[in-house]
Amino acid sequence: MTNVLARASKRLFSLYLNLVLPPVGPTDLPMSLLEMGCSGRFELITDPLPKNQPLPPLSTLPHGLPPTSVDLKTEVEKRFLRDPAWLPLHDTDAAFQKFLKVAHREMDVDSLLLCSSAPLHSGLSVVRDPTTGMLLDFTEVLLENTGLSSKNSLSLQRQPGPPSESLRGSNTNYPFLPGGMDELTLEQIKTKSDLEEDIDFENNLLTVAPGLKADMDFSDKNAKTAKAPVNLLSLLSTFDDIIDVHPEGQETGQEGGDAPKLPRTNSLEDLGIKDSVSTPTPAAAVATPCHEGVSKPAAAQEETKKWAIPVDITSPCEDFYKRIPNPAFKWPFELDVFQKQAVLKLEAHESVFVAAHTSAGKTVVAEYAIALSQKHMTRTIYTSPIKALSNQKFRDFKATFSDVGLLTGDVQLSPEASCLIMTTEILRSMLYNGSEVIRDLEWVIFDEVHYINDAERGVVWEEVLIMLPEHVSLILLSATVPNAIEFSEWIGRIKKKHIYVISTVKRPVPLEHNLYTGNSTKTQKEMFLLIDATGNFITKGYYAAVDAKKERTSKHAQSFGSKNTSQNTSANQDRSVWLSLLHFLSQRQQTPVVAFTFSRTRCDDNARSLSSMDLTSSVEKAEIHSFFQKSLSRLRGLDRQLPQILLMRDLLKRGIGLHHSGILPILKEVIEMLFSRGLVKVLFATETFAMGVNMPARTVVFDSIRKHDGTGFRNLLPGEYIQMAGRAGRRGLDATGTVIILCKTGVHDMGELHSMMLGKPTVLQSQFRLTYTMILNLLRVEALRVTDMMRRSFSESHRDTQAHEKQIVQLRRTLASLPPLDIEGHLSDLVPYYHTVTELHISAQALQKAVMESSSGLKALSVGRVILVNNKQHLNALGVILQVSNDSMNRTFTSLVICEKGNEEGAGTAPDTSSTPQLYNTSLFIPDGPCSHTVQKLKQQDISAITVKTLKVIPERIIDNYSKRQQLRFRLDPPGQAISTATQELLRLAEANPEGLATLDPVKDLHLKSVEVVEDVMRLRSLQDCLRDFTCIHSPTFTEHFIRVQERMKVQEDLDKLLFLTSDQSLSLLPEYHQRIEVLKSLDYVDKGGAVQLKGRVACQVSCHELLLTELLFENALSPLAPEESAALLSCLVFTQKTQVEPHLTSTLQEGIARVLSVAQRIGELQRSFGIAQTAEDFVSQLKFGLTEVVYCWARGMPFAEIAQLTDVQEGTVVRCIQRLDEVLKEVRQAARIVGDSVLGSKMEKASLAIRRDIVFTASLYTH
Repeated sequence: MTNVLARASKRLFSLYLNLVLPPVGPTDLPMSLLEMGCSGRFELITDPLPKNQPLPPLSTLPHGLPPTSVDLKTEVEKRFLRDPAWLPLHDTDAAFQKFLKVAHREMDVDSLLLCSSAPLHSGLSVVRDPTTGMLLDFTEVLLENTGLSSKNSLSLQRQPGPPSESLRGSNTNYPFLPGGMDELTLEQIKTKSDLEEDIDFENNLLTVAPGLKADMDFSDKNAKTAKAPVNLLSLLSTFDDIIDVHPEGQETGQEGGDAPKLPRTNSLEDLGIKDSVSTPTPAAAVATPCHEGVSKPAAAQEETKKWAIPVDITSPCEDFYKRIPNPAFKWPFELDVFQKQAVLKLEAHESVFVAAHTSAGKTVVAEYAIALSQKHMTRTIYTSPIKALSNQKFRDFKATFSDVGLLTGDVQLSPEASCLIMTTEILRSMLYNGSEVIRDLEWVIFDEVHYINDAERGVVWEEVLIMLPEHVSLILLSATVPNAIEFSEWIGRIKKKHIYVISTVKRPVPLEHNLYTGNSTKTQKEMFLLIDATGNFITKGYYAAVDAKKERTSKHAQSFGSKNTSQNTSANQDRSVWLSLLHFLSQRQQTPVVAFTFSRTRCDDNARSLSSMDLTSSVEKAEIHSFFQKSLSRLRGLDRQLPQILLMRDLLKRGIGLHHSGILPILKEVIEMLFSRGLVKVLFATETFAMGVNMPARTVVFDSIRKHDGTGFRNLLPGEYIQMAGRAGRRGLDATGTVIILCKTGVHDMGELHSMMLGKPTVLQSQFRLTYTMILNLLRVEALRVTDMMRRSFSESHRDTQAHEKQIVQLRRTLASLPPLDIEGHLSDLVPYYHTVTELHISAQALQKAVMESSSGLKALSVGRVILVNNKQHLNALGVILQVSNDSMNRTFTSLVICEKGNEEGAGTAPDTSSTPQLYNTSLFIPDGPCSHTVQKLKQQDISAITVKTLKVIPERIIDNYSKRQQLRFRLDPPGQAISTATQELLRLAEANPEGLATLDPVKDLHLKSVEVVEDVMRLRSLQDCLRDFTCIHSPTFTEHFIRVQERMKVQEDLDKLLFLTSDQSLSLLPEYHQRIEVLKSLDYVDKGGAVQLKGRVACQVSCHELLLTELLFENALSPLAPEESAALLSCLVFTQKTQVEPHLTSTLQEGIARVLSVAQRIGELQRSFGIAQTAEDFVSQLKFGLTEVVYCWARGMPFAEIAQLTDVQEGTVVRCIQRLDEVLKEVRQAARIVGDSVLGSKMEKASLAIRRDIVFTASLYTH
């Protein structure tokens, strides 16, 4: 074949030799053409000629002019490879004729003008008879949004992207508009333009156009007289009566006649004629700025509605089958009430939050949604928190609905299916990248929503909930949580749709909680009921367990009571406890058993210690052996002989299983499948087994109730305990589920047990945090802002922006309805006086609070001290302390206070503090008529000053006499001598010092030396001196006008507070956002204007340690490394555990690790310099290089059995780390393509192929 091609090519090229240009002669001009970019312009240039060669066509483009046609040889090769029959091997003449057809080319100038066809501006619409449906005519309709694409629009009306991006999308795509987030309106656009500077049409005009260096002179030098500038507003104002620019309800008035501001815009259409309409009446003159929104009737209804609607499930749903005669899916059993209510809501296309007990049947709701979407020919996405759960759900749903696909980091099965199962991180990526799957999406099912409490990954759930478009309905499945209504209210508010909350009242299979104290054959029946099936705590059972434990303890241990601080037991003690318990449960036929143990090592030890126990029959042994061999048949011979596999084969044959993160994934799946068949009788598992795995048991045993949460040991939380205990009790098989807590060293404290078993589950809490990936993904889309994401997060759910905006509108109306202030002449400084007095009051209160909380201040507040009292009943009234309470948290001061006759209980004419509030008044209270008294318990805030005076009083007599006269029969008795004397002394002090008594100086008398107190004292004196300089206090109408000012200022302060709450400045994460933006600008991920640069686009591709990986990429840190070395080095990004084994590394890898650590140190220090709380040491310590040698050897082809000997990390952890590493390598390969580094891209592909082998990447049993 090669010879045929060669002969044909020679004949062809000999025909075209005549087209070669002749050498340049002496008379030829030295000319050539220079193409100016892609504009189509050419310039003629002359240069000295090269020797005997014409000048080639030149271009300003970096790669010269594009070729006009494909090389002949290349075109023939392509044709042949596409269709070998096109060029027959043996018929050379026919081959040559075909070759000549290809070689014969005609000039086609039009083909050089490559221009994409413009979108059609119109389409055809069918006109039909409304009665018969008969086709009558076609009519042309104009199409809108024809220029929209995934690169410039958030709209669902945009054109679909290329098929290659339909599933995962592209990081250059815009996401679809999140539901509940409105597109920018004309008013918002105007608001943006208002922030621009005003144009002065006479001064400081721009003379240099942006992008140009030279300026232009527009002045007319020949003109003698200049015309007056045209005022556009004055021209437009003549049309006020016929042009109504603002819609009804948006009229804005301009007070004071100030000249209106014209925003700088690009067109006259953007110039809204603001404030040019005739001034409305005062009632309608409330200015409502565009950025605050307009209060419309529909908006008012939205503000008052509650988004979360609880559904009543106490009464039976009798009309269910009438309302849904043809359900989309039918089950072989009768649905519970909560399931029927959920199905009804799904039929109405409503969103639901189902918070149900474990094993109540939440999956029924998900199954109906999938069936409904298949009926509607739409799509459903089912998200799960962990990959293992995704695989299980794929198997379950595949058996029920054939059209099911799976998307995980390394597996992609049937991506075109109507139901896609994936992890939440993948859905987040699809939303940010504008996947076309979102168009057809009807439902998104969030399983295990309580996983939002996860500190590391909880933010993903919030991001997805915020980013989902409006047309997608939500199904949230969760265990029972206390704040389901609050959580649903937040989702409903941000999505602007109702969320129906459906909660179950009780478990379908009730639980019985027991304490087990047995540890031998004699004591194996020592199990004591602690909580019965109805939920009653039985203290009798608790004390019986305590007594049983005491019988076997020494006298020394008995003296310490039931609470034993030692939680450790020996291996032999554990073995005897488990043997006695499991024999006891086997006799009672209470298997299968799940034994939750909060340590992987203890799990393994417990399972190994039961070597003498055999729980299976010969038939079961045969079935286990057959299934085990069949499942592992896909492994290589060496992999089948791994120590863990051999150990598990022996344990499983005896009915004992292990389930934790250190077990190989394929073994975990084997164990899960055998357990679901009832062949595993005892399963030692860690907490992860309880996360969503639908594998209930007859009995659940807790090895301990204490766990290590990463920082220290603590008791199980009620939510954690309920989640694990809920695995007990199989619906339809068991009347009750049995939960057993082992009491190895002693019986746990009753209070701890009660709070753990009967306490409220953990509430759903926001774990929202800012990540660089989130910031960059949102910055690349102009219409979405990071602050919008922050404002909509669950952490900001307390911000009821709609209610605040309604209050803002009302306050603006109130402010406009207040009479204008008349502050001229003597009253010109009234407003500054108000601000000074307000500041004085705040400073005095802060100072008094510091005094009252100090030890010297409390010492001064002893019996007999004269104080100044200010509260709702008293205004600058003198009192004397009679008694001080001992309660340091809510300390009270029983005091005798003088008052007006008839105002002893505050029921008479109390001083009108509202008439002149905030007036700085130091005049002491002196009664107008007879002086009376009252004895009250004053709080710290009621005492406004501590005077220098003290009185000799007899507190007991005063309090007893006053209490006696409060009784009805003694009410008319005269006051005792002690009260009369104290009252007269206080009145004498007030009359002798009407302008105020001297008070204790906080610094000089009480010796408070803190900087804050000293500053407050100096500020107070300065403000008091300032008050004397105001002229307004001498005006006869001062009080009246001060009340007006105060009323207006109060409204203005409330308005300013609400405006702050609705602004971005009140966001709790805003400072951190600005810090992270500065980090990104410093590293050139975004420019000064916030536009995402190339490094930012690369970082968007990376899911973990995005800054570090991007910096390594751009510093070419991976270029000198071999593929296996690159994989080994990058393992530090996915490995998170500590290891005691020191890896043996090559010098190249050691240099690479040093390079990685130096880059990480630099990023950490940069973050710290901009104020981010994480220290550089903490940032660097995230990187763990414990598996570097393991990955390096694995990539070089070493068998798994050998690499397992290189580390103390368990096999399952190694496999999971390498699987996650493969995802990182794919991300780096994609990032290298964006940068244009094809060498690094191919190197990452080789590294990925090197690690994707054998047992590490064996396909899941659930997917095959």
